[in-house]
Amino acid sequence: MYSIVELLFQIYFYMILVYVLMSWLPNVRESFIGELLGKLVEPYLSPFRRFIPPIMGMIDISPIVALFVLRLAQNGVYAILGYFV
Repeated sequence: MYSIVELLFQIYFYMILVYVLMSWLPNVRESFIGELLGKLVEPYLSPFRRFIPPIMGMIDISPIVALFVLRLAQNGVYAILGYFV
């Protein structure tokens, strides 16, 4: 059970990471994969972007915080699973 949960969290972690790195390349987010990742990742990132403003108007640190919170959620899910398994 842990391996399935770990795999899902890892996949989502890397999806967010790839989506953030895609912002450095022009026109990549408009591709099919960029739009697909946007539909899957933006609902998770948007609350963080709403509360964490960009530094100096350019540097967006909200994905870093979002990835950190995702790791905390992963540890919480492991703790919950530990009670049931």
